[in-house]
Amino acid sequence: MEQARNQIDITTRLLNWYNINKRDLPWRESTDPYRIWLSEVILQQTRIIQGWDYYLRFTDRFPDVQSLAKAEEEEVLKLWQGLGYYTRARNLHAAAKQIMSQFKGVFPSEYSDILSLKGVGTYTAAAISSIAFNAPYAVIDGNVNRVITRLFAVKDPIDTAAGKKNISEIAHALLPYGQSGKYNQAIMDFGSLVCTPVGPKCADCPLQVNCRAFEEKNVFTYPVTRRKPVVRKRYFSYFHIIQGNKTFLQKRNADDIWRNLYEFPLIETPEAIDFPEISQTENFLHLFPNNMKLSVDHFLTLKHQLTHQTIHATFYRVEIEEGIAFNQPQKFTCIDRNNLADYPVSRLIDKYLEKIR
Repeated sequence: MEQARNQIDITTRLLNWYNINKRDLPWRESTDPYRIWLSEVILQQTRIIQGWDYYLRFTDRFPDVQSLAKAEEEEVLKLWQGLGYYTRARNLHAAAKQIMSQFKGVFPSEYSDILSLKGVGTYTAAAISSIAFNAPYAVIDGNVNRVITRLFAVKDPIDTAAGKKNISEIAHALLPYGQSGKYNQAIMDFGSLVCTPVGPKCADCPLQVNCRAFEEKNVFTYPVTRRKPVVRKRYFSYFHIIQGNKTFLQKRNADDIWRNLYEFPLIETPEAIDFPEISQTENFLHLFPNNMKLSVDHFLTLKHQLTHQTIHATFYRVEIEEGIAFNQPQKFTCIDRNNLADYPVSRLIDKYLEKIR
């Protein structure tokens, strides 16, 4: 009974806090499930301040699921450029086509149907179901994990089955009848603005009296995690080939990062390597035979961090005289240098292009 009263008190305090402090965000102006879905996908692994402009650009270009489904994937990827995690964009496009084919162009309202969409997991399905249709599904993301584990001093690691089950049960117990969407947005905002990972505002927190972690004076112990992710290091050497007004790109088609995005000719090595070494490799000699006259400059070195990978990239500017036949493999596309901006590229390539502009 005491626990139930505490849960009701937490929910009431959260909703009261939200009524005063909720953020004015463009996707909150609508209960259109398409726009809610779009905002949730854009904001995965993305700060609101960055995702805001992308949301506005997407809704301007693709105001409904029909227009998104009709678009070419390359256009979707180009509009997504700079946001990272490009699988989200590919899944978004595929799910729009799925809605057209399986649901006759109408965004599904049932949780199970929403969950069946390409790239939609339990968090996104719960967000859409609760916000658009007020269905009783609790969202669970990093913010929610942090708030709940601190409030209830959840000792089970959040990356274990026991921890996930415990948090899910608490999250659903906190849902107020008929206000699921509002509550879900409240707890996410609360985790983002008050119960933050670093520097939480405990002194002014309206849930301080309910928080066991604060009572125990060990707020930063939560959430508990079991394992640290292994970060893979990769070493890329890019060759920005200039031949008159031409340059050369290749499209990443392998099942790897940045699939279907464009980049300069690339040689990947198992460790860091300088130009004298790489110029003697089989891959380099296949790209640039010994008898080819080249002008090579080491232009830029960048470190690019992904979730589980660190990319160490070196960019070389390679000039080839006009009239010399460049024995390019078929995988390269010859384009006008002035048209580079027309092709969707990774954030890493975009950083390089920003430098040379």
